Amino acid sequence: MESGLGEKLKTLRLYRNIDQKTLAERAGVSVRALRSLEAGDGSTLATLVRVVRALGRQDWLETIAPVPTINPLSLTREAQPRQRASGTRRRRTAE
Repeated sequence: MESGLGEKLKTLRLYRNIDQKTLAERAGVSVRALRSLEAGDGSTLATLVRVVRALGRQDWLETIAPVPTINPLSLTREAQPRQRASGTRRRRTAE
């Protein structure tokens, strides 16, 4: 997964005709950190966020963990109407 993400970042960087040094400067990270990220050798979340922002693709970050607009529990509650208890209750007598 890391190498796939790194390849996508590298492809986007090359598509925009930006060299590693320039992108690293724009992102505020070292060239070594950018190389590691693109190679999928591991990186910090901060480096990933900075590089993605420098490439103008913050929208990628919003898709990582989207905020749910529908609560699944409320759907099950709405789908099944509440049933009332039937029958009569027995009174307990004190022994």
